[in-house]
Amino acid sequence: MPRVVGIDHLAIRVSDFEASRRFYDRLLTFLGFVREWEFDRTVGWNNGVTMWWITEADPGSGPHRTGDIGYHHYAFELGAKTEVDEVGEFLARQGATIVDPPAAYPSYGDGYYAVFFLDPDGLKLEAMHFCEKVKRGGKPPAGL
Repeated sequence: MPRVVGIDHLAIRVSDFEASRRFYDRLLTFLGFVREWEFDRTVGWNNGVTMWWITEADPGSGPHRTGDIGYHHYAFELGAKTEVDEVGEFLARQGATIVDPPAAYPSYGDGYYAVFFLDPDGLKLEAMHFCEKVKRGGKPPAGL
């Protein structure tokens, strides 16, 4: 039976290519990604496990609206709670829109700690650490 071993890449469309390129270049470089590809109005960063792509949206595309069908948010999993705090501090220095500052989210599970923020188009992103997941060896709870 085929088994997914990871998420190879995520590709998103952006309304202001240059603003998004600057935002993601700073964020992804801070998170250990390297800009690997760039052509036309498309850029791809790679951390050796996952690629993150942005490309310019078609002219006349409407803005993203939270609650519409499709993308809700993307979570970057980090190795420690302190790294979530570091991302929160980085985002504040960059003037990024922080939706929820670094905090514990016990309703998500024991030891869930995250910061939620927006990209220039209002797409929701998260940097998180989940110590309960680490204790289970990265495996979901039984029955999921």
